[in-house]
Amino acid sequence: MKTFFERPNLRYAMVGSGSWATALIKLLLNHQESIYWYLRDEKKIEKIKKTAHNHFYLQSVYLDPDRLNMTTDLNEVVENSDVIVFCTPSAYFMNTMSNLKVSLENKFIISAIKGFVDEKNLTVAEYFNQYHKIPFDRIGVISGPCHAEEVSMERLSYLTLTSKHAEVARALCDVFACDYIKTTPGTDIYGVEYSAALKNIYAIAAGICHGLGYGDNFMAVLMTNAYHEIAEFLNATHPDKDRVLTTSAYLGDLLVTGYSQFSRNRTFGNMLGKGYSVISAQAEMNMVAEGYYASKCINEINKEFRIDMPIAEAVYMILYERKYPAYVIKQLTDKLF
Repeated sequence: MKTFFERPNLRYAMVGSGSWATALIKLLLNHQESIYWYLRDEKKIEKIKKTAHNHFYLQSVYLDPDRLNMTTDLNEVVENSDVIVFCTPSAYFMNTMSNLKVSLENKFIISAIKGFVDEKNLTVAEYFNQYHKIPFDRIGVISGPCHAEEVSMERLSYLTLTSKHAEVARALCDVFACDYIKTTPGTDIYGVEYSAALKNIYAIAAGICHGLGYGDNFMAVLMTNAYHEIAEFLNATHPDKDRVLTTSAYLGDLLVTGYSQFSRNRTFGNMLGKGYSVISAQAEMNMVAEGYYASKCINEINKEFRIDMPIAEAVYMILYERKYPAYVIKQLTDKLF
């Protein structure tokens, strides 16, 4: 099978300007002479041009302005690129897409968004396939376990590049691999996207429990049950006999997001456990906790499947029904094993 990536002189673009987008730009520039970069804020563009750093996220990463075609015009980015990486917070994705007036025909889309398309309860790959008619052989997904902060420090990290076609996934691996990034191809595009969104919910749960004073013994039980819930959800909604959930794209991503100091979802949950309201915790954080939005989507999706997901349900109750975390988690402890 001849893949999209066998075409000569492919042009790459990034849509998004947060920490993960900045880290991926660092990786892309290892192989590309230049890339197009869509940012919403003209002042941020001027700041990067002047200082060669994104002072809002990953300030240590050097960004050569001469190799970055930065613009606030999404249509210009799309028209001048072949491969487009979408890396906005899921909550802002549709707002970003509302600026798109040109066609995505003959483009390759890579989703680095770890959440659902707001109000549609679709993953990003599903959205592009259903609403922009992009075939799955021109859609890829990039997933962890990988925190942007450690990429910026060039600490050894692993990425999984997923497409429905194995040849495409292998080609994607070459786009992001470098001395400190090892890449693994995969074809379970549904499983990886849903797992990436689900683990953010469980990281919030881990943070809440930590904030409430629960210890490592309980946390091990919590994360074991979280893994079980992910498995039950994926097997019910998108069964795949070849899926191996103990690999890094699933279990590894769950663990790093649930335990790491860099996890914004765990941080958000920790604030809730310590007594912050949802609104005050969101206001104090400089970054988006994707699990907040994913929790609502999973709750809606699960109305159809009715999968037993007590941890996910507990997080939803705290986030959207404004139930007291201490009470909800105490009730949850009787449902774990």
